[in-house]
Amino acid sequence: MSDSAQNRDELLAAYRDAMRHVAATVYAVTTMHEGVRFGILATAVSSLSFDPPSLLVCINRTSSLHDPLFAQKTFCVNVLGLGNRDVAEHFMKPDAADRFSVGDWEDTDGVPVLASAQSSFICRTAHRHEFGTHSIFIGELLAAKHRQDAAPLTYFDRHYIDISEAPQRDHQI
Repeated sequence: MSDSAQNRDELLAAYRDAMRHVAATVYAVTTMHEGVRFGILATAVSSLSFDPPSLLVCINRTSSLHDPLFAQKTFCVNVLGLGNRDVAEHFMKPDAADRFSVGDWEDTDGVPVLASAQSSFICRTAHRHEFGTHSIFIGELLAAKHRQDAAPLTYFDRHYIDISEAPQRDHQI
């Protein structure tokens, strides 16, 4: 193995290890294509702009959601709460015939929306870009809802954690 390949392998291993230690909210990104629901779990989601209100979503091009999402104009980013852990675990099963058989799913504006999610953002795809192994979807907000009583489901070091019990701080950002 050449030094550059070894350095690349070491760099990728270091990157994966470091990213496992970045706490991230868990999202179920969903769409509907030709009458069929599609969805995956994601952590690579971010607020992009307040004007227009928009989100940035990164989807691996080999995922089952990628091609249907690429073909559709709308999608939903469901922010999973602690009470949605069963949905997250079901979505992770590689042999799950119907990912939407767990949870209270509704079709709203042509996309699957989890009624019990902490928050849901229905978006129209405004732009798509490819980079590395992923496509970056920029979604302009069409509708949003939020439940006040839900704490986010958070992923850290290959485990779900409850950040709602974290010590309170005296200051805000």
